[in-house]
Amino acid sequence: MACIQDPDVVEHFSSKLEEIRSKLLSQAVGEMIDTEEELRQAHKQFFKSVKDTCSKKCKEDETMFETFQIYRRDLEHIRALTKEKRGSIPDTLSELEEKEIQKETMIRNINRLKEGQAKKRELIISQNKANKARLKNLNKAKQVFQDWLGLEIRKIHGEKLQFVFRNINHKDPEGAYTFILRINEEGSYEVVSCDPPLENMGLLERRLQETKNFSAFLANVRKEFSS
Repeated sequence: MACIQDPDVVEHFSSKLEEIRSKLLSQAVGEMIDTEEELRQAHKQFFKSVKDTCSKKCKEDETMFETFQIYRRDLEHIRALTKEKRGSIPDTLSELEEKEIQKETMIRNINRLKEGQAKKRELIISQNKANKARLKNLNKAKQVFQDWLGLEIRKIHGEKLQFVFRNINHKDPEGAYTFILRINEEGSYEVVSCDPPLENMGLLERRLQETKNFSAFLANVRKEFSS
C-alpha cells in the first residue's frame, strides 16, 4: 500500500496510461484516417462507375432513339405504299376483268373463224370435187363434140378449158373460133375470153348458169360464131 501511495509510482503509472492512451488514440486516428481514405476512394470509384454507366446508357438510349426514328420512318413509308397499293386494287381488278372478257371474246371469235374456215374448206373441197367431175364429163364428151360439131377441147393452165371450133367459115375450114371456160368458186360456168368476141356471149353464159344444159350452150355458141 505504501508503494502504491508513492507519488513517483503514481506519476509513473499515470505516464504509462497516458502513453498507452496516446498510442491507442493515435492508432485509432490512423485507422480512422485509413478507413476514411478507403471510403473516399471507394466512393470515388463508385461515382466513376455510376458516371460511366450513365454515359454508356445515354449513348445506348441515343442510338436506340435514332433506331426507333428510322424504324418509324420506314413504317410510315410502308403504310403509305400499302395505302397506295390498296387504292389501286379496284382498278387492277377492273383491268383484269376487262382483259378476261377480251380474252373470252377473242377465243369465241377465233373459234368462229375456225368453224368458218372449216366449213369454207369443206365447201371448197366439195366444189373442187364437183368441178373435177364436170371437167371429167366434159373430157369424156370431147370426142363426141369433135366428131359432130368440129370442136376441139383443150385443158389449159388454171383448171380451164379452151373450146376451139372449126369448119365455121366455108372459105377457111381450118379457121379457129375459140372461147375459154372455167368453173368459178361458186361452182358456176364462167366464160373467161372469146375470140372473136360474141355480142350475145353474156346472155348465153347466164342461160347456161340457169339451165346447166352444156350441150345446148355449145350449140348456141357455134351458131353465134356461124352467124
